[in-house]
Amino acid sequence: MAITWDDFEKVEMRTGTIISVDDFPNARKPAYQLAIDFGALGIKKSSAQITHHYSKEQLMGQQVIAVVNFPPKQIANFFSECLVLGVYDENNNVVLLQPGQATGNGLRVG
Repeated sequence: MAITWDDFEKVEMRTGTIISVDDFPNARKPAYQLAIDFGALGIKKSSAQITHHYSKEQLMGQQVIAVVNFPPKQIANFFSECLVLGVYDENNNVVLLQPGQATGNGLRVG
């Protein structure tokens, strides 16, 4: 299904830096609870099923790309405020989408 440019512009994808990573034992599938710094947009939380390819230590300080204009979504006892983007590998595990070089936090993908 084709979308219009106006449709694409409604999706606000921004760069952010992971500033904390916690285990999420209440999630149905293995996941982490992330806090991500989006610069002027502030810090947003996200639940991410990225435990297969990434340790908590590896994720600290990593830049990611996330959709920041979804309404908060409750996952178990946690409210996810953004959707971290990734690609499913051949085994259906998530590989993060990340900028090819360091960028400022909160910059818009376009």
